[in-house]
Amino acid sequence: MKLIFEKSVKGRRAVRFPRPAGGEKLINAKLLRARPAELPELPESEVVRHFTNLSRMNFSVDTNFYPLGSCTMKHNPKACELAAALPGFAHIHPLWPQLRHGGLLTQGALRLLYETERLLSEITGMAEFTLQPLAGAHGELTGSMLIAAYHRDRGNKKTRIIIPDSAHGTNPASAALAGFSVVTIPSNRRGTVDPGELRKAVNDQTAGMMLTNPNTLGLFEPDVREIAAIIHSVDGLMYYDGANFNAVIGRCKPAEMGFDICHLNLHKTFSTPHGGGGPGAGPVGVVEKLRQYLPISRVVKNRDGMFSLDYDYPKSIGYVAPFYGNFGVLVRAYAYCLMLGREGLRAASNHAVLNANYVLAKLRDCFPPDYDGPCLHECVLSARRFAENGIRALDIAKGLIDLGIHPPTVYFPLIVPEAMMIEPTETETRETLDEFIAAMRALAETARKKPAELKTAPGNAPIGRLDEVAAARNMDLVFQG
Repeated sequence: MKLIFEKSVKGRRAVRFPRPAGGEKLINAKLLRARPAELPELPESEVVRHFTNLSRMNFSVDTNFYPLGSCTMKHNPKACELAAALPGFAHIHPLWPQLRHGGLLTQGALRLLYETERLLSEITGMAEFTLQPLAGAHGELTGSMLIAAYHRDRGNKKTRIIIPDSAHGTNPASAALAGFSVVTIPSNRRGTVDPGELRKAVNDQTAGMMLTNPNTLGLFEPDVREIAAIIHSVDGLMYYDGANFNAVIGRCKPAEMGFDICHLNLHKTFSTPHGGGGPGAGPVGVVEKLRQYLPISRVVKNRDGMFSLDYDYPKSIGYVAPFYGNFGVLVRAYAYCLMLGREGLRAASNHAVLNANYVLAKLRDCFPPDYDGPCLHECVLSARRFAENGIRALDIAKGLIDLGIHPPTVYFPLIVPEAMMIEPTETETRETLDEFIAAMRALAETARKKPAELKTAPGNAPIGRLDEVAAARNMDLVFQG
């Protein structure tokens, strides 16, 4: 497909607007261009066709199956989009609540923030939430800063955060950004945390532990309460990475598992479409003893029933984001919770777990998992058996593109060779899952009998197999006309 600059023909144009009388005088002469901008010249029909055709090349959850593991690329209710687009929410200026009498004009928005915090607290068992963090990793950093604030306030000299080797890559980065050194502990044969290995790693320097449950293998940590007791025995704090909360929502609460801090990815679990770099939201909840360290400002409900902002928290870690977070994402999450209710959220989780186990059961013989057994919302398969034919997980992923399916996450978690992490989500039908399973089995057959065909995939996509190393290291996105 040609770029719009390549389609340009000098002199062609759409609408010509009349030049305002004396228009040049309205702009400082120093700011005027010395020569016209080099813009593409095309009639309106060609511009519309170009961008319409370009949009058809997009691959999204609205057009095809998108089993990207650990990212919950699920279809979200369009009603939540309508709620976020309501003029009272979409057109509100973020500075209003801070202006004199501005709180009176923003009572609806402040009430939504206040009630969303209460809903998330009820769902997780936490005492209170901040909605400010703008993404999951931002929530991790905020949580790590809360751990630091807690120990600093108590005079503790703690420098280390413990993280399993199956953790999301952002966990160690967030802990390091907050000033901690990271101690990694290996998973056991079941793919979960071994309390014995944890005991060896814990000492007086342990500030806390970051844990995802279910973990990145899609497995529930059965010893989570024992793990929490070990960390708490040295006055450490348990941090819950809520990236996989879609698997357990409505069934168990992080606070009841022994966690002190948790973040949720609203853009994964609570309606906002995920991907493309945002927007996201990673609210952070804490147990009672950490409430005083939460970021400011806090939304409070006064005795007269009105809502306002409160900055009077001397031990707060301060500001972590502009205004009150990604407000549009919070509106979607609030609408999603009200629409589904307690039973609806639980049902969504149940269906996500059922779908993942269905895929695992149907593909286990073709792509044997390293850690077998029932999974939760996602399963991790391996393509290692095809290595003798020269086929890797990447080749299977590229083959799926030719079959109209977005590839799953590959090579993660790092502890599984040739890993393929598949998250079907709760919103896919059995027919869609069967089509995916048939596609994966067909690719397994090709890997066995005609491996050379897979090495050149994709063959029918707009762009074929890229040199991924060169694309990452020698990126050049400038149009050379």
